[in-house]
Order: sequence, then C-alpha cells, then structure tokens
Amino acid sequence: MSRPPHPYLIARDAPPDDFPPTEAALTEPNGLIALGGDLSPDRLLAAYRRGIFPWYEEAQPILWWTPNPRLVLNPRRLRLSRSLRRTLRKRTFTTSVDQDFAGTIHACAAPRKGSPGTWITPAMVAAYRHLHRLGWAHSIEVRHGDVLVGGLYGISIGTAFFGESMFSRESDASKVALVGLARLLESFPESLIDCQVPSAHLLGLGAELVPRAAFMEWLRRAMNAPAGPFPLPK
Repeated sequence: MSRPPHPYLIARDAPPDDFPPTEAALTEPNGLIALGGDLSPDRLLAAYRRGIFPWYEEAQPILWWTPNPRLVLNPRRLRLSRSLRRTLRKRTFTTSVDQDFAGTIHACAAPRKGSPGTWITPAMVAAYRHLHRLGWAHSIEVRHGDVLVGGLYGISIGTAFFGESMFSRESDASKVALVGLARLLESFPESLIDCQVPSAHLLGLGAELVPRAAFMEWLRRAMNAPAGPFPLPK
C-alpha cells in the first residue's frame, strides 16, 4: 500500500531557496508544498518569487502554500459596485501609502468578529515589519479624518503585489484601500494583485481563479517588469 504524499520538510538552516518545484504541491490540502524553515527576509522573498506564501497558526510549524487554482486580481478589471462608487465620490476617506505599516499590520492581526484567533502571529508581524524596513513590504492606509479605519499590506516585486491581509473598521474602508492599490498598479501592463485563495468578497470585486501554470507565467512577467509603483530596494 503506497504512502500518501507529504509536504517537503525545510530544515531551519537550509538555504533560503530550498523549495521544491510548485508542481510538487499537494492537492489535498490544496497547495501545501512545504513545512518548516523560518521567516527570514531571504526565505520569504525566495518563496514569493516562486509563487509560494506562508500561512499557518500559532501552534503549527510554518506551512508554505501554492494553491491551484490561484485567486488573482487584474488591477484594470477591478469591479466597483454602485455603493462603492458613491463612497469614493463622497471623499469621506483619505488614502495613503506606507505612512503607517505597523498600524496597518497590527489592525489586520487583530481578532475579527466571530473569529477570536488570527493567523497573523507575532512572528509574522515581526517578519513583515522587517521586510517593510527593507523596502519590500508596503501598506495602503485609509483614514476617516485622522483615524485609521482600513487598509491592507503585502509584498511588492516588480509589478506584482502579493496581498497578505486587509481590514476595515468602517463600511467600504478595505475596498477603498484596494481601489488605491489598483490605481497604483493599473498603468503597468503586466501588473497583478495576488489574492492567494478564493473569497466571496474578492470575487465580487473582480478577482478570478486562474490555473497555477497561468499564474506563474503572469507572475514571471510582472516580476521582470522594468519598473513598478514601488521602487525595488537597492
């Protein structure tokens, strides 16, 4: 009797790019490709360049994923509902970039209504704040007056933005953040927003599921773009 497949085990002292080919990912659970390793900047960036991201809970080892299909948003195809268009016309909110990364990621990590836990562990917060200081992680903040009421954060490489999480403390605030991100990216032909896994919220905004192979080809073009909205760190 054959043994079921297992995800690749990454030793903590393994080279940062020690990931198997994405085709080696499990189908159940969908996209699990490796476990272990660490959240060092080099390993995180190596993972994102391969279409892999970490997603795990506090009591688990670090789990690495590359699901098939992949949820992706073309910034030029962002779908704005009538109510969201009204919100934007009212100019109730102001949007900024990289003005409060710490506030944004901590707000994303806060427990949500009906869900007391969070996958954004203290180690994840520390790792992405480090990437922000290095110039790889970015945030879009949404304020009502002087109060931070929404936002999102993720990793930018070329014209690819790997969205990690968003939050909203007022109606439409996270959607306004996504609009702000899409407007930064929409003038770049190969740009994409990686939304990772399906959600009704993002599907309603125009995100689409694409096969992993198509995603990886799109990602390759986006990461090799000559310029993007966020300059590459030196």
